[in-house]
Amino acid sequence: MTHPLSIGPHAVTPPVVLAPMAGITNAPFRTLCREFSGGKGLFVSEMITTRALVERNEKTMQLIRFDASEQPRSIQLYGVDPATVGKAVRMIAEEDLADHIDLNFGCPVPKVTRKGGGSALPYKRNLLRAILREAVSGAGDLPVTMKMRKGIDDDHITYLDAGRIAVEEGVTAIALHGRTTAQHYGGTADWEAIARLKEHVPEIPVLGNGDIWSAEDALRMVRETGCDGVVVGRGCLGRPWLFADLVAAFEGRTGDLARPALREVAEVMVRHAGLLGEWIGDESKGVIDFRKHVAWYLKGFAVGSEMRKRLAITSSLAELRAGLDELDLDQPWPVGADGPRGRTSGNNRVVLPDGWLKDPYDCAGVSEDAELATSGG
Repeated sequence: MTHPLSIGPHAVTPPVVLAPMAGITNAPFRTLCREFSGGKGLFVSEMITTRALVERNEKTMQLIRFDASEQPRSIQLYGVDPATVGKAVRMIAEEDLADHIDLNFGCPVPKVTRKGGGSALPYKRNLLRAILREAVSGAGDLPVTMKMRKGIDDDHITYLDAGRIAVEEGVTAIALHGRTTAQHYGGTADWEAIARLKEHVPEIPVLGNGDIWSAEDALRMVRETGCDGVVVGRGCLGRPWLFADLVAAFEGRTGDLARPALREVAEVMVRHAGLLGEWIGDESKGVIDFRKHVAWYLKGFAVGSEMRKRLAITSSLAELRAGLDELDLDQPWPVGADGPRGRTSGNNRVVLPDGWLKDPYDCAGVSEDAELATSGG
């Protein structure tokens, strides 16, 4: 069933990609997911803003540090100013900071869209083209891919135009999240749009994203849409072993699913928190950063609300481990742990720059000032 996904010179087998998620897909989380996958697949950094990279912002420079075992090294960039994007891409290529560059045109959060960035940007066709042209020309031999949504809302659909522009400008592959900006993460992802995009841009690989909660979902998406690979985001929150399932499924071992008991989940939790501490250089800060993952890891298990709260305010590995040791660690993997996780809000008012929707081609008003100064969550 599996066939390699080509991202420039990189063959991704099976065709499974970890979606960039702000504040989540840092080096420690990528390490866990990669370990469970046996090193197979592609694991992309969290969103790096081009301005912060060009200015060598300290936090940003840490976010682009890759573990020696990460191959290929994938950076996701966010930018709205073609010149700044071009500078950032050239910096990555010239200083050998990564092996693959992904461009973010899918982020729906207001702080990004109000600047005309993320999923708002493809509406401005000429601006999208200018950014892609700068990125591809600056990248040299590095492959440039992009991730996008269907459009801003049902009245402003952009993905087919954006896909054609991407092909014309030399983009290597496109990932489509089958939702609009207005939907955020609510409702159901439109997999038919992924199929339509695949038909529209047969020249390059198309990856599908949205509502992949299990390995079977991934196989079904490929079957139903004809897409060349899948991008998994919220489905792996608190569940990095989903990548073991995905590899098994694409290799034809569909019965070989990871169903860890709470004891195994607890071990992964402590390891995740420990890796964060090592990465940050401070155990307490690592455990504090880990707090947001606690509810995702414990989803479906019989853990009382007081204990959940306690585990979510721990400040040391010893405290985290002691709390977990008080649980009934022999609990098997719960049925309720499968299915949707993470943010599900939908039908939000999209925050855009003044007059953004007046003209889908004019990009006046977008400048270096629209660039975000910091990276990540």
